[in-house]
Amino acid sequence: MAEIKLSIKKRFFNEVYLPYLSNPERLTIFYGGAGSGKSVFAVQRQIIKSLKSQRKVLVVRQVTATLRDSIFAEFQSQLSRFGILDQCKVISSLLTIELPNGSQFLFKGMDDPEKIKSISGIDDILIEEATEISHDSYSQLQLRLRSKKPNNQITLCYNPVSKANWVYKMFHENGTPENCVVVQTTWKHNKFLPQDYIDTLLEMEKTNLAYYKIYALGEFATLDKLVFPYSMWEVKDFNIQQMKKDSNYQGVFGLDFGYTNDPSAFICSFVNVNTKTIYIFDEHYEKGMSNKDIYNMIESKGYAKEIVTADSSEPKSIDEIKRRGVFRIRPARKGKDSILNGIQFIQQFKLVIHPRCTQFKVELENYTWKKDKATGEYINVPSDSYNHGIDAFRYSLFEIQRNMKKKIRATSRIY
Repeated sequence: MAEIKLSIKKRFFNEVYLPYLSNPERLTIFYGGAGSGKSVFAVQRQIIKSLKSQRKVLVVRQVTATLRDSIFAEFQSQLSRFGILDQCKVISSLLTIELPNGSQFLFKGMDDPEKIKSISGIDDILIEEATEISHDSYSQLQLRLRSKKPNNQITLCYNPVSKANWVYKMFHENGTPENCVVVQTTWKHNKFLPQDYIDTLLEMEKTNLAYYKIYALGEFATLDKLVFPYSMWEVKDFNIQQMKKDSNYQGVFGLDFGYTNDPSAFICSFVNVNTKTIYIFDEHYEKGMSNKDIYNMIESKGYAKEIVTADSSEPKSIDEIKRRGVFRIRPARKGKDSILNGIQFIQQFKLVIHPRCTQFKVELENYTWKKDKATGEYINVPSDSYNHGIDAFRYSLFEIQRNMKKKIRATSRIY
């Protein structure tokens, strides 16, 4: 077994979590607001435990594709911070990490349950974004934790997205279960957060009170019916030509494909990152459009030279429109979490709708969360209607969203 030279200092941790470095309970819940550092500490805690004795640890999220850039990256970051990453065996293609003492971390998505069932000898389980998985998946994970080694533990991390979610009913509604510790934290407990991120969370109090309660205060809250409540947008005239000349405003363009039943939708906006305001200034909705029709529409509006981010599910359409002359059209990066991530990103901004964008206004007035039939609570799943222009709008913001996330990560890890 390799000798481990560890460099762990108290300054690496947020103080609120230190009492839980080695708590004995089988279940440990870290929940609360965004940016609270809960997932970072869960990773630190699991690494330290796995360095003390050889463990086989299963690390899961709902969607496999989200693991690499989130919790897998966080493990590598913390191993680097502790000064032992170069002593570990990291296999990115398999999403595995082996510590110098032989402890193993296996990263799996719950969207491939058969692979989970084939894993044996699991000593600990870490569930990231636990509200994304189903209660049945959680029950299956519990069955996997049957190692003969002592102190088998499951750690769950999540934001309190909705009282309709199974985690509320299991861990909060009737008090803390037996052999379980529940730790609630918010951004106030994370000394590593940049001020820009804090300001973004606090701004939600003005734009979306439910989201403010969930992501800033770390409380379970009832979602509003509307995904984008009236408080976060307004219809108002503004000078389009002046914004085109102003470097503070970045033009973005999004395209969602439709045909017989749904319209193709094209949405044009100016984004001011400094003031956290987006100005939607042009739109086009039309059924039955061929790719030639879409090109002609974009060209006639004068946007053929702009970067257009389109629905990636139709690569042939994107290629044809590019060949016709919209040379900077590109596919949007999509995934199971991309809709919610896009919505949460838009929630950070004030939206100003030009009066001529009448169809986009109709969508904002009718785009709602789904309702849980059993509880009557609105859940964190948007309805699949009145969303064509909104989908195009989300695509158009992809690059800005990615750049802002990179800036935040460069300053502080917030998973």
